[in-house]
Amino acid sequence: MKIICIGRNYADHAKEMNADVPKQPMFFMKPDTALLKGDNDFYYPDFSEDVHYECELVIRISKVGKNIDEKFASKYYDQLGLGIDFTARDLQASCKEKGHPWEIAKAFDNSAILSADLIDVKDVNLQSLNFSLKKNGELVQRGSSSDMIFNVNQLISHISKFITLKTGDLIYTGTPSGVGSINIGDKLTGYIEDRQMFEINVR
Repeated sequence: MKIICIGRNYADHAKEMNADVPKQPMFFMKPDTALLKGDNDFYYPDFSEDVHYECELVIRISKVGKNIDEKFASKYYDQLGLGIDFTARDLQASCKEKGHPWEIAKAFDNSAILSADLIDVKDVNLQSLNFSLKKNGELVQRGSSSDMIFNVNQLISHISKFITLKTGDLIYTGTPSGVGSINIGDKLTGYIEDRQMFEINVR
C-alpha cells in the first residue's frame, strides 16, 4: 500500500504558502508506517516544534492500473475518506533552505491520518463535495472538491504515468487554505459535508 500526496492542488493554499500554482500535478509519497487510521491519538513528535495540519479528501484505489487514460480513471477507485497530512513545517523549511528532500518533514510515523470509515464514491458528488476541519470546536479549514486545480481523474491519470497504482493505495488530494499549527491538548475533528469522519486528540 502506497500513500501518494498531492501538493498545491488548491489555488488559495498555494497563495497562502507564497507558492506558484502548478501547471501539472505535484506529488510526493509517505510510507505505510505514516498511516494512522480511525480516531486514534496523535502523539506530537519530539523532533519538531511546528507541526501543521492539512485536511484533505482521500481516494482509495480499487484495482491495478498503469498509464490510465483520464476518461477511464473513474474505474480505478471506489471509496473516499478524509485525512490529515501532518507536516513538520520547521523541518520542511530547513530542508528547503538546504535543497534537501522533505521526507523527514512529511513522511514520519503517523503523519497521515485517515478516517476509519470510507464512503462509496457512488453515494456522493465527487465533483462538488464539501469537507471541513475544526480545531477545538473552531472551524479552521473548509474546502470543496470543485475547487481542486486538478480533479481526481486527472490526478490518477498523471500519477499512473510514473507509478503503477495498486489496490488499496491512497491518494491524498491536496488541502485548501487555512493550514495551521497544532499543540498538545488540541482536538481535531474532520467532516465530509455534515458527517463526522474523525476526531483526533493531540497528545
